[in-house]
This record gives sequence, C-alpha cells and structure tokens, in this order.
Amino acid sequence: QVQLVESGGGLVQAGGSLRLSCAASGRIFMINAMGWYRQAPGKQRELVATITRGGSPNYADSVKGRFTISRDNTKNTVYLQMNSLKPEDAAVYYCNIDHRASAFANSRQYWGQGTQVTVSP
Repeated sequence: QVQLVESGGGLVQAGGSLRLSCAASGRIFMINAMGWYRQAPGKQRELVATITRGGSPNYADSVKGRFTISRDNTKNTVYLQMNSLKPEDAAVYYCNIDHRASAFANSRQYWGQGTQVTVSP
C-alpha cells in the first residue's frame, strides 16, 4: 500500500503565500504523475496542477502565474507553492499520485487526506 501525507495548509491573508507538501511512503515502485486538486464547500473537486515524472507541469487557468508545482523524485514528494493567494483559492487541497506497483501492473490513483487552505480578505 501507498500512503500520502500532506502538510502546509493554514490561514493566510489575501496576497500571501503558502507551500503545500505531500510525501508518499509505503510500497512504492514507480510514481508517474503527481498533482494537486481542491474542493471548496458546495463545489466539485477541481484540478489545480499536475506534474509528470519528468517534471512537466500543467496548471488550471485560475492559478497560472501564481502557483508553482514541483516534485522531488528522490523523496517521493510533490510541492505546491501558492503565491498571491485570493479568497477564492480557499478550499481543501488534496494530493494525488498515479502509482504503478510493478513493471507489469496497471497504475492506480492514491489520494491524500486533504489539507485546509483558508484565505482571509
């Protein structure tokens, strides 16, 4: 099994910054894509950013230019640097990975437990 542990959420004023981290542990063979999603109250979970194993990022239009996703494959960790935060960025942020348990196994998605980000006006 693979476990994901997120950290870095909290309360910040609009215009401020936060950095989220998500570390994968357990029986890890190969992590392909890693990403961050968020869900605000009453809304569906939405993609924030993803990053390939090779480091190519993809961002939602709403966060382009403000958020930066990165990863450290040696630590099985993905990060999300969030700058110029807006009240509409407030949500529970979830880490997601695409993991393959062996060279012949299909990949499987894993989700973190979520970390709350609150942005005050």
